[in-house]
Amino acid sequence: MKLISKLFLLLILTTILSCSGKEEKKKEPINYGRKEAPVTKVEPIDKSTPASKKIDLTNKGVGPIKSLALNETIDSELAAHGAEVYKNLCTACHRIDKKFIGPAPKGILERRTPEWVMNMILDPEGMVKNDPLAKELLIEFNGSPMANQNLSENDARAVLEYFRTL
Repeated sequence: MKLISKLFLLLILTTILSCSGKEEKKKEPINYGRKEAPVTKVEPIDKSTPASKKIDLTNKGVGPIKSLALNETIDSELAAHGAEVYKNLCTACHRIDKKFIGPAPKGILERRTPEWVMNMILDPEGMVKNDPLAKELLIEFNGSPMANQNLSENDARAVLEYFRTL
């Protein structure tokens, strides 16, 4: 009888101890000497207006184009060439009047200088590295950088002329 009561007491104690609400500790993953790369989060300076909607008609960007004068009238032959270049190289990421992988070019010259647009077309890597607005656009478009299509200045100028027709 003593043995049965001792076993019964032992059973009750183990039940009480196993059901007590003790917290489970999270196990840390095994590291094996590797260090995690530090994650740096870059945030836009002005969170109220997305970079694609900001108006900056003073920034000329960073790149080969320092000054560019546009004629009052649109050169329709140059714009037609620009439309063809845009159709062949840019429509994978850009839609004329809506946000896609990249921003819409419609109305771009109401928000950016012609020099900025040309520099972005000709040297997107340099612009993203050195131009604050280009950096904000990269963040807004989920880190999708603009592909460098290696356009000549003449082709880039034709695309810019096409943007004037939109």
